[in-house]
Amino acid sequence: MALIDNAVYVGGRRVESPSTLSLASRGDLAWIGLLRPDPSELEAVAAEFGLHEQAVEDARKGHQRAKLERYGDTLFLVLRPAWFDHRAESVEFGEVHLFVGDRFVVSVRHAERPDLAALRAQVEADPEFLARGSEAVTAAVLDEVVDGYAPVVEILQDQVDAIEDQLFAGQVDPGVSKRIYQLLSEVLGFQRATKPVPAMVKGLLRGADKYGVDDEVQHRLRNVLDHALRVTERVDSFRALLENALTLHATLVSQEQNEAMRRMTSASLAQGEESRQLARAAHRQGEEVKKISSWAAILFAPGLIAGVYGMNFDHMPELHWRYGYPVAIIGMLVLMGVLWAVFRKRNWL
Repeated sequence: MALIDNAVYVGGRRVESPSTLSLASRGDLAWIGLLRPDPSELEAVAAEFGLHEQAVEDARKGHQRAKLERYGDTLFLVLRPAWFDHRAESVEFGEVHLFVGDRFVVSVRHAERPDLAALRAQVEADPEFLARGSEAVTAAVLDEVVDGYAPVVEILQDQVDAIEDQLFAGQVDPGVSKRIYQLLSEVLGFQRATKPVPAMVKGLLRGADKYGVDDEVQHRLRNVLDHALRVTERVDSFRALLENALTLHATLVSQEQNEAMRRMTSASLAQGEESRQLARAAHRQGEEVKKISSWAAILFAPGLIAGVYGMNFDHMPELHWRYGYPVAIIGMLVLMGVLWAVFRKRNWL
């Protein structure tokens, strides 16, 4: 059922809990509580209290920004209560619409929280305050929503502090950047819910004298304004801190990457120097091998000639030739000289 509670008050005390919405002419104040009403139920409420069509359309669609609007003698407030879901580890948001007239209040919720039934019981426990009319109910609902922001602020403060501690400890964890983005997104959503509230309360206080709002109700509204301002200031500081933390984390990551690149460059230079040394050693070794090979070839030349004449054959040309020995020596020297000149030209010697 969309109708959660329906009460008529006289002198701040409940005198009737009708099952229908036909109660505009009864008592001093009517307070109707609805949860996710369907269009027909909203139309019935609008017809009973003469609500503006645009305000009813906003309440039907939901997903509205926090705001305060006046349609003739009726106020339309949209509030965005917030709470921290420990299972999802995220900030969750509800939506409460209030239609406030001279003798009625209609509350429309689009989420299970906040528990306006518990708030109603608290307000009914103070008939003197409730007797001050619909403005008293409006102040109580505002107070309940703003008080609900405080636990969220404390949890966000703890999370922001944890991120700061991690960053100042010099821990460059890729997961930190993701967590900062997530937390910043939650803070921005929380900021959108809370930032309009001080202006809304100030608007109510500006019109208090004109519409004859009781002094006690004004006092409570000023108390709500004080709490709302403190919440918005802290949320603004969270946003600034997280944006700075994101910049700092990016700087730390960049420094870490630069340091890693420097180490890689140093290692590469050391490896290059080692390679150059190996290359120089290989080059020197090659030069030595060339020299050794060149001298071996030069020394091989006379051995080749001498080896031919050292073979034990009886019939060899020039074996008993008178000029054979000097010719062989000269041939050895000439061949050795030719080889030396060739190797020298090729820088092998």
